Amino acid sequence: MPNESSSSRTSFKRALPKGNILPGQTASLSSFIPPKFITTCILVLCGAGLYAQPRLSRALRATRSSAIAYRLLGARDDFGVTFTDASRHAGFSSPIVYGGVEQKRYILETNGCGVAFIDYDNDGWMDALLLSGTRLEGFAPGKGPGSRLYHNNRDGTFTDVTAKSGLNRTGWASAVCVGDYDNDGYDDLFITYWGVNALYHNNGNGTFTDVTEKAGLPVTGVRWGSGCTFIDYDRDGRLDLFVANYLKFDLAGVPEPGKGPNCLWKGVAVNCGPKGLPTDTNLLYHNNGDGTFTDVSGVSGVSRVKDRYPMTAVVTDYNNDGWPDIYVACDSTASILYRNNHDGTFTDVALESACAYSEDGQAQAGMGVATGDYNGDGYPDIFKTHFADDLPALYKNTGRGFFEDASREAGFDHTRYVQWGAGIVDLDNDGWPDIVIATGSVYPEVEKYFKEYPYRGPRLVFRNLGNGRFKDVTAECGPAVTAPHSSRGCAFGDFDNDGDIDLLVMNMNEPPQLLRNEYNSDRGRGANNWLTLKLIGTRSNRSAIGARILMESGGHKQLQEVTSQSSYYSHNDMRVHFGLGQAKKADRIEIRWPNGQAEMIKDVGCNQIAIVEEGRGIVRSQAH
Repeated sequence: MPNESSSSRTSFKRALPKGNILPGQTASLSSFIPPKFITTCILVLCGAGLYAQPRLSRALRATRSSAIAYRLLGARDDFGVTFTDASRHAGFSSPIVYGGVEQKRYILETNGCGVAFIDYDNDGWMDALLLSGTRLEGFAPGKGPGSRLYHNNRDGTFTDVTAKSGLNRTGWASAVCVGDYDNDGYDDLFITYWGVNALYHNNGNGTFTDVTEKAGLPVTGVRWGSGCTFIDYDRDGRLDLFVANYLKFDLAGVPEPGKGPNCLWKGVAVNCGPKGLPTDTNLLYHNNGDGTFTDVSGVSGVSRVKDRYPMTAVVTDYNNDGWPDIYVACDSTASILYRNNHDGTFTDVALESACAYSEDGQAQAGMGVATGDYNGDGYPDIFKTHFADDLPALYKNTGRGFFEDASREAGFDHTRYVQWGAGIVDLDNDGWPDIVIATGSVYPEVEKYFKEYPYRGPRLVFRNLGNGRFKDVTAECGPAVTAPHSSRGCAFGDFDNDGDIDLLVMNMNEPPQLLRNEYNSDRGRGANNWLTLKLIGTRSNRSAIGARILMESGGHKQLQEVTSQSSYYSHNDMRVHFGLGQAKKADRIEIRWPNGQAEMIKDVGCNQIAIVEEGRGIVRSQAH
């Protein structure tokens, strides 16, 4: 989160020059430009138009193709998506404690934490993990808040199994990433904290064991762990671990609100940072295959990227070379794109790949990040969320190793909301993934001076129109979406296995929200079909993290990747979900597994959850 002096917190609205035109008059070009110059410009523009015509024709053909595919997929004018707040019925009634309620003295209290959809017991139903913070004044021994694990009862309700699970540590939790690091068939957890991070081994019986020290990971000192992701960067079939560190934070050395140059926002005294606070470095740990990890941060080049405030991290193969890369959203500094060099090293290529800054060349307050193929060209795009008075970044993958900033072209604009968790997900199963953003300010003190910057905000929903643009349909999605909360992490997944994507949202000092998508419900099913794939690696890592799935149906392509962290500090349902529109099957599914091997599956029927095992194809399915 930027500070008062940072350009990230200021509006990027351009000031347009005003001519000497009186009210009611119409300005003509010749009013202030000589006619001879106008004639020259017309000749130049005509020539440029002839030169640009082939490119324009290609663009028009691409737009028409998208529009035709959109119609063939059976899209309707009406979105048809509403959400119901199923939190209370599910049993999510305990607030997620994170810092002060009416005032935030320190930046430590503001960032909040992530959440996760995870099938920890392999029963085919998404369970829920809710991280937690604490308070500066602390709690009595044994009375402090902690993370909570809820088991899915398959009937819309959940059972709190935290006490049995061993995951109830109290502390300033930040992020969670999920992956089966020892390939035993059960997904493990890594949770970052201000303090000491934790690696939890899934024992396969509903319990987890803290194996941080046993695994050779740091258990002393204080660092502010932020984003993390499991990644098999060397394709040896074992998940390695990337860990970001937000900044160096010492309570004793941070000024009080309003007491420093980076402690004001719009003239109001607020908590200080991140500008003015010392940066830290990111870490990479190599999996030794025996339950331990080795720090390779230096030799890999990961820790050489400095002077950043890194937050959410996501694995993506942006250049389609078969090797996983890492994109890291950074706060108030240039974001990072670690390109995998195939030799155990990484190079930050965010600047030359055009995904480090805004289109104006400004550092932005990058917090949440999602990847997905929003325009159906078979390449992973990047969506990044930012602070108030800025617009989110939609980086369109050109397929040539770099991105184009398509934010304004896609219809996004400046917003008064601070944006956090985000997902590129197909809410109405029409084959075009939509975008959802969780919002909430970091300054509860500001609202009483500036009502237009509320501490609590809505979840924002943008419908993909199938032509490269999005439409804000938040108001159409029901009161559960527009209800004001100060949200942070947000996980996306199908918790009730009904074939549409639901949301799990972290709310600061309030109970979380479980937002059930009613596109498919007991009251009726939507017109569009869908297909969900659960990938199991055999030669690749068991979680299939880094796998790339290209699905074609009715001439329309869609791409998804299996990730370990996404949104904001959160973990999505690891099953990949595709909307099929009116199509009855997926004509062709090409899976490139994390080890680089490809597998083809054809003619897969709609409306089922298919389990795909590496080398064997679909081994079983659950129809709906």
